[in-house]
Amino acid sequence: MWLLSNKTKITDSGLFDGFIDYHCHLLPGVDDGVAEMHDTLAILERWEKAGIAEVWLTPHIMEDIPNSPKGLREGFLSLQAKYKGGIRLHLAAENMMDNLLHERLATNDFLPMGDKGMHLLVETSYFNPPMNMTKVVDKVKGCGYVPILAHPERYQYMDIGDYKKWKDRGVLMQLNVPSLVGAYGPEVEKKAEMLLEKGMYDLCGSDTHSMRFVDFFFNAKIKKKHVRMLKDINASPVF
Repeated sequence: MWLLSNKTKITDSGLFDGFIDYHCHLLPGVDDGVAEMHDTLAILERWEKAGIAEVWLTPHIMEDIPNSPKGLREGFLSLQAKYKGGIRLHLAAENMMDNLLHERLATNDFLPMGDKGMHLLVETSYFNPPMNMTKVVDKVKGCGYVPILAHPERYQYMDIGDYKKWKDRGVLMQLNVPSLVGAYGPEVEKKAEMLLEKGMYDLCGSDTHSMRFVDFFFNAKIKKKHVRMLKDINASPVF
């Protein structure tokens, strides 16, 4: 009975009241996320009813999905013209630490996050670190950005020593909230809980790719103590 009572359905938890989603793939037709505009609008309508206040759309930019900032801005303008709801929408990108990132660093051609454009959402392979990751992070910082590491709990090659190392180097960390409810398996869930309880996270996101994912997430149950921690993170924005 206690194991049941220490959890609550996400939609009953109050987590989404004023929530800011810093990572999702809702810009239609640009990556492996939502494909059609009507699906994006349907998800945003559902999120607005749940209480979500702001959303950062962060489409992939990587060698396999070589979106350009210019093209993504055009897509974002199309979405803004269609969306008539009350959620505040922002555009950024999720940048893979690959050769394309090195090219963009040379021209400083990015879609950063924050009102001052000082933060850059980055990711790596789930299985292996990029070559010279420390040098890449230092180059990102040298261009004037604060790196935000997307969903660090999903990187199988990282352990607590790695997370502490990157935090010490000024890298922020963004939690995929669905990690806490088993969306990516028990090992990722366990690691996400550990990092959350050690205070390693600075921002939260959903990493939503589809309505099916929303259905799973909204119907999941989450630990009440984690809801409190997530609310504290959401109430203390880094920009």
